Amino acid sequence: MSQPIIALHDIHFSWPGQSKPLFSGLDFSLGREKAALLGDNGSGKTTLLHLMVGLLCPQKGRILFCGRTMETEQDFQELRRKVGMLFQHVDDQLFCPSVLEDVAFGPLNLGYSAEEAKTISRKTLASIGLAGYEERITHRLSGGEKRLVALATVLAMKPSVLLMDEPTNDLDHEARERLLDVLAGLDMSFLLISHDWDFLARLCNRFYSLEGGRVRASDTIKVHQHYHAHPLGGHEHHHEP
Repeated sequence: MSQPIIALHDIHFSWPGQSKPLFSGLDFSLGREKAALLGDNGSGKTTLLHLMVGLLCPQKGRILFCGRTMETEQDFQELRRKVGMLFQHVDDQLFCPSVLEDVAFGPLNLGYSAEEAKTISRKTLASIGLAGYEERITHRLSGGEKRLVALATVLAMKPSVLLMDEPTNDLDHEARERLLDVLAGLDMSFLLISHDWDFLARLCNRFYSLEGGRVRASDTIKVHQHYHAHPLGGHEHHHEP
């Protein structure tokens, strides 16, 4: 078996004032796969993603990237250059006046010149159907447009892994389909949190569930695109044989 890209070993994490730990001895590894992370609200899915990129620190345990233990903030800064994170709330990710400035921010911090960063940004925007958005005012965009711009800010960094937290939030059908086409065409691993089951079915080849502070591979989950008449037909659900 090939070495995991990101691995978490014996992770313990509690929020301040929390009587019961959220994670107590959690283990998880992400390999070269397109995976979904499933779980109830409050199970810790977003927290797990934030731990993986060093935005939160466990009270105990190890986080490894390509076999190397991440110990310092500098380690995690290097990790975040290669692991792109798409946040659940896009306004946490967009902070520059214009779309081009937002997308160019990452390449500039990677050491590209201003002109190189602009070229990368324009190509990235065009690749996801946002050519012509360069001078748009970011805070005036629709929710769906903001989410696609947020994805562009991540892709402009040329990551090797994507972590995505509810990427279809605020997207209309057209924007959702555009996002799906972009993600399906990416040659990289990703871990995706979403309640959009049809979206998961069309993208993911591996499913994990987070329950009771533990992650397990869910070989029995059958996520599929369908509409049928039973009480869960229009809502999040899965089938187990």
